[in-house]
Amino acid sequence: MIKLTDRRMVYKKGSFYEAPAGGDTKGRELTMAYRILADHNLSGNKDNLKIKFDAMASHDITYVGIIQTARASGLRDFPIPYVLTNCHNSLCAVGGTINEDDHMFGLSAAKKYGGIFVPAHQSVIHSYMRECFAGCGKMILGSDSHTRYGALGTLAVGEGGPELVKQLLGRTYDISAPEVVAVHLTGKPRPGVGPHDVAIALVGATFGSGFVKNRILEFVGDGISNLSMDFRCGIDVMTTETTCLSSIWETDEKTEKYLELHGRASDYRKLSPADGATYDRLVEIDLSGIEPMIALPFHPSNAYTIREYLENADDLLAMTEERAVKELSLPRGALDLRSKFYDGRFHVDQGVIAGCAGGSYENLCAAADILSGGSVGDGGFGLSVYPASQPTLVELIRSGRASKLVDAGAILHRFLRSLLRCGRRAAERRTVNKTFDEKLPEQGRLKADRRSDSRGRAHGFAFDRGNRRKRRRADACDRP
Repeated sequence: MIKLTDRRMVYKKGSFYEAPAGGDTKGRELTMAYRILADHNLSGNKDNLKIKFDAMASHDITYVGIIQTARASGLRDFPIPYVLTNCHNSLCAVGGTINEDDHMFGLSAAKKYGGIFVPAHQSVIHSYMRECFAGCGKMILGSDSHTRYGALGTLAVGEGGPELVKQLLGRTYDISAPEVVAVHLTGKPRPGVGPHDVAIALVGATFGSGFVKNRILEFVGDGISNLSMDFRCGIDVMTTETTCLSSIWETDEKTEKYLELHGRASDYRKLSPADGATYDRLVEIDLSGIEPMIALPFHPSNAYTIREYLENADDLLAMTEERAVKELSLPRGALDLRSKFYDGRFHVDQGVIAGCAGGSYENLCAAADILSGGSVGDGGFGLSVYPASQPTLVELIRSGRASKLVDAGAILHRFLRSLLRCGRRAAERRTVNKTFDEKLPEQGRLKADRRSDSRGRAHGFAFDRGNRRKRRRADACDRP
């Protein structure tokens, strides 16, 4: 299913061969990752990089501190496109208006400094960036750990706020040249296997040993052609959990079609490693061998096939409860999972499908088709569904999938993501099963509205639905 090779490998005509001892180090320059890094490196030194990014993105948990710090350090204008989304603290605070205050600050900052403001309930940060900014050969920096747009040919990095402040002030992202790990995909996923299954299997195979830590994953192989763009993005966004630095994928006609669909055909170019490209390590994944997976608390690397889990559920749940005692200092018995497994099944009290991968169009279509004609029941179980963007919701309605979800008893939520409150708040000692971390049909796409205000700066947001175009432009408000 997954094989790890801890030695240098050379790529040639779709296959990999062991690199000769003391071989030519210039082979690294033939990787996709190296070429993109070189295009954005200002240092003139291929070993010590000083990177300038093409665009940045932050959500409402992080952008206030970033902008305030940059202001205190002399910020005058955003030097590159900076997207401010409102998808993590989406008006969910109890007993106050702090989140709305943050959103108003973000709106006024976008107007003053020339940013792009995405109002609450419009899109998850990564869905927006994939649709509006990711493109082949670009680099994007985000203040969210799951900033990954490699499936669209973009080398994207998730970092802490200070690195974004540095970019706003004209500084560079300074790192030693990272190692590059090839991820060779072959085969085709079997029916019933989704992107999260592949991602969980990859995380389970690499996290514990640090096999790809702070390295760039470069996805190659003929298995890529068997995956839709939603599927690729679903795997890609979860590579964060492997502890890799970033990711990049070979691009093809599906990538080109995706960008064309979203009005950005000029952002496509063919990306692939050149013959002779040398990688520091190799991960081989036979997609046809991936089974449906489950990740147990408290990290996605606690990965098991569902088959293995059901065969050994009592032992695995007992182990998880013991980890809660040791790692979280919970009193023994505070986490009770074993009582949920009886009659040969694990009984869940709540289900949530959300996030930029879980809430993608294809993922929710699959859920709707599975539930079609069925019911989530009238007992204690509840299913909450959060589309990743308003265009996703529009297409779910148009395709009839939204009605299938609702008819089955799922709650289709209007807002898209609240990191701390996705789904109903579970009662004490209840068990929640969540699917978190996007190709959208042409009739429902997100676009940055680049109309200029009196200061000539891009801002605002456009929601394009065929011939019906709704624009929400930043209204005048106090400058920060």
